[in-house]
Amino acid sequence: MANMSYIIFICITVPMLFLLPIIRDKFARTVVAYMIVGLFCCLFVSEVNAILLEAFDGDYGFVTTNVTPVTEEVVKALPVLFYAYALDNSRERLLSVAFAVGIGFAVIENMVILLQNVSSVSLLWALVRGFGSALMHGMCTGAVGLGLHFVHQKKKLFIPGTFALLVTAITYHSIYNMLVQSEWRYCGFLLPLATFAVLIGFMLRAGRVGKGARTVGESA
Repeated sequence: MANMSYIIFICITVPMLFLLPIIRDKFARTVVAYMIVGLFCCLFVSEVNAILLEAFDGDYGFVTTNVTPVTEEVVKALPVLFYAYALDNSRERLLSVAFAVGIGFAVIENMVILLQNVSSVSLLWALVRGFGSALMHGMCTGAVGLGLHFVHQKKKLFIPGTFALLVTAITYHSIYNMLVQSEWRYCGFLLPLATFAVLIGFMLRAGRVGKGARTVGESA
């Protein structure tokens, strides 16, 4: 299955690489590039998780609720940290780039799990993975990106603020994994959707406030 992970990675990544020089908008190209980075992050961390799973005697339940949330969120956060402190720390762009990393990560993860359970998957399974697990990865990394915008404005908060953001993402990820493996699995699947709805509401409200401020400025 490890070889299959690399095959999936190549099949998805190579066409996206050809797409990059065709995209004229620079930031749109950046978002696609960071989605590719997310694909690579999943490929890398899957190897790490496989080693850790063996180290914990194959205890899948323990590893997925206590170990993989840490490894996955830390690895996904690294390219977002680089973007925030080396390229751009604007709120909208950081959120978009971070979300792209999380979604790219989820694409490979979903494909690998699909192949591991190909005889038992269904349309409902696909919907759950797409609206649940994939969105969860996007939300976790997106929250780190959004938080880094505020942390970046206060240099003294770099270490404690970044640590707090990672802990938040790890905790959210762990709670999701625990819920979907319990009798409350449907609550787990709905958790990312509920969080995403809050995020969209926040963005819409921020957009309305910003538009109102510009209108006042223009009228003055």
